Amino acid sequence: MTQAPANLMTVRSLLLEYLDVHPGTTVDSDLDPAEVGIVGDPSHKGGYHCGSDRVVTNDYSVVESPRDRSGLTIYASALDVGWFEIRTASGLHNLRTFSTWCVTQCRANTADTADLREIIYSPDGKTVRRWDRLGKRTTGDSSHLWHTHFSYFRDATKANRDLRPLYTRYLTDIGLIAPPTPPEAEMQQSDKLLHDTGWSGRTVGHVFADLQNLRNWFWTPIGGETVGPPADGSPAQLLAAMAKSYPDLVAKVNDLVGRDPTAQAIVEGVLAGLSPEEIAAAIPPTVAQQVVDELAARLAAAPSATARTAESSTAAPAGAVPPPR
Repeated sequence: MTQAPANLMTVRSLLLEYLDVHPGTTVDSDLDPAEVGIVGDPSHKGGYHCGSDRVVTNDYSVVESPRDRSGLTIYASALDVGWFEIRTASGLHNLRTFSTWCVTQCRANTADTADLREIIYSPDGKTVRRWDRLGKRTTGDSSHLWHTHFSYFRDATKANRDLRPLYTRYLTDIGLIAPPTPPEAEMQQSDKLLHDTGWSGRTVGHVFADLQNLRNWFWTPIGGETVGPPADGSPAQLLAAMAKSYPDLVAKVNDLVGRDPTAQAIVEGVLAGLSPEEIAAAIPPTVAQQVVDELAARLAAAPSATARTAESSTAAPAGAVPPPR
């Protein structure tokens, strides 16, 4: 008994997924399941809608191509698509524009049409035309005014080749399927750098080598092997040890100052023993400006000792008579 092959069933499912706008309801304007057929009805004899049990003598769907003779199986090898009409951002699309688009792809011999033998269709609802890869026929019967017939070489259905790419491309072209995102170009180590680094021949590979050398230096002691975690004596290990001990050191200093009033005196004594030049040299450059700003603010807020002395020497004693003018 003639059967529908799996690859044509997937094409049928794809078309219904996007063109049956009201699934479960028969609507004239969209593509319904009853309008997408593969196996001919029981009275149908001969042609691509029939498998090996229903072909006839000198059946054109078998004898005209070695691809059909070698591919004859129990499978039907044709698809009928009925009327639909759908509007997308790119405009109004229907069975006629769909059929014409597919024929245009066949005439251009695109790779995804290589398994198509023929398309029987109407571009205007008045005239039936046939595109035939073998150039045997140019028309068909009037039933093709309202449905389009696609015949596939039988070796394609026998091999279960994926026949969806043409229809996926159509659905993408009219805007029902989002176009695939182009893959990002893969970076090669021989690629030149986009920006000038002072050496026009510098490549990505050179940068990777420099980074690897830096990592080796940072991770291992001089002459050591780069294996596992940072090695003892490596810059990374020393920095990690310092960072790990820093919070404990701060806590101990704060605790010492809080518990021992003499600690502050010790700090002041150390500072008192340093010259201004030595104190300035000990201040990190990033802190120096902050110190200057703080000292300036303090000086501006309090009168100087000289000003206070001058004020006390000129003030009149309490109860004194002011000198004559």
